[in-house]
Amino acid sequence: MGVSRLDVFYRRLLLTKLFIGGWGKPEDLKRIFEFRKIIGDRERCRSLVPEDYPVHINKTEEHIDCHIHDGFFISPLEHLVPGILPAEAVKARFQFIVPKRWQKNRPVCIHLAGTGDHFFWRRRTLMARPMVKEAGMASLLLENPYYILSCLKNVSDLFVMGGALILESTVLLRWLESEGYWPLGMTGISMGGYMASLAVTNWPKPIPLIPCLSWSTASSVFTTGVLSKAVNWKELEKQYAIDSVYEEEIIKLLDYCGADSFKMGPYFSKNVDSLEHLLGLSGDVRASVGQSSKAGGQAEAGPGLLIGAGPEGGEARADQLFSSGNTGGRSLGTPSLHANSTLHGKKTDLAKCYRPSLHRESISFMKAVMDECTHMANFSVPVDTSLIIVVQAKEDAYVPRTGVLSLQEIWPGCEVRYLNGGHISAYLFKQNVFR
Repeated sequence: MGVSRLDVFYRRLLLTKLFIGGWGKPEDLKRIFEFRKIIGDRERCRSLVPEDYPVHINKTEEHIDCHIHDGFFISPLEHLVPGILPAEAVKARFQFIVPKRWQKNRPVCIHLAGTGDHFFWRRRTLMARPMVKEAGMASLLLENPYYILSCLKNVSDLFVMGGALILESTVLLRWLESEGYWPLGMTGISMGGYMASLAVTNWPKPIPLIPCLSWSTASSVFTTGVLSKAVNWKELEKQYAIDSVYEEEIIKLLDYCGADSFKMGPYFSKNVDSLEHLLGLSGDVRASVGQSSKAGGQAEAGPGLLIGAGPEGGEARADQLFSSGNTGGRSLGTPSLHANSTLHGKKTDLAKCYRPSLHRESISFMKAVMDECTHMANFSVPVDTSLIIVVQAKEDAYVPRTGVLSLQEIWPGCEVRYLNGGHISAYLFKQNVFR
């Protein structure tokens, strides 16, 4: 299928940049990668969150058809990986919408937030309140970590957020069980659907899951989807080039090497002209990216290509002159080749930034770290995949499905339903289908 032009047009209207701070502290990346190996195994996580983990309700409002409770608890991630969360995100906040009259049992669906879905009003208005009227179903809306800060500043923030939401969802599911609510389910739209999927991989019981407009990994979202245009590649390339820790240490912590770990290379090369045309990149950028992606045809050769390693190693590449794709063909000037900069407290030679393959290397490194921490194949298979219904848009330009494993391959037995159109049109006009 093609990609939705509405998706592309809507992305162009938004001026926000993603990951303006870069990759994040290397120490944080190392800690979260190590923790991913624990949280990716459901059996190892059984005792991470106590059964009686404290949850507090601090406000209740009465409405015509429901009660709305505001609550909070301390994120378990703060106890397990101390200091990894920003201070503002240590306290997890939620809103619990409970119908005054139940139709059957006391069902509750936990809704996780999509990108830009700050606070609760959007999920409450479009999903929770209608579900009270339509099905007599309660909804629990969990606020995403970092959304109190308005944005994800670093790539590592996305991984920290995923770990926090997995543990926080476990707290809430156990609390709801202890309060006598049943059956329980999880859902979310876009990134919310993705995070709900992660949370369900860690739950030790059968549970319904409805992920909407999400797929098997976040790597394609930020490397080949329209959101890749919003990524601050200039800063990411600079940090990747001048701090060797990414090539020499971080890359060694990455375990994921599934069947699709190198599919993005050939796909990106094959589709670079059409995709970059839709994204509105200049001819100079397209030429640079296309040439670097085709170099040597090595996309499936092995882990060495993951960071653009050639036979001469990183030092030889660091000495090459550079005219990066994201400079639009501008000359960077020889004085900068001898300039020094400071990153993570280290003085580094900016000459290392100027190598022809840097943009391609940064994209490959992004795919590698995203797959490590977000690929569903790196997490346990949900207990009962027959309870999973995935809702996808056929022409979704935000969540590309080409070149990555499908959820049916990772979770045999799950159902996938497709909607006509793209990501934005589905979000705007298909909320009733999601409900």
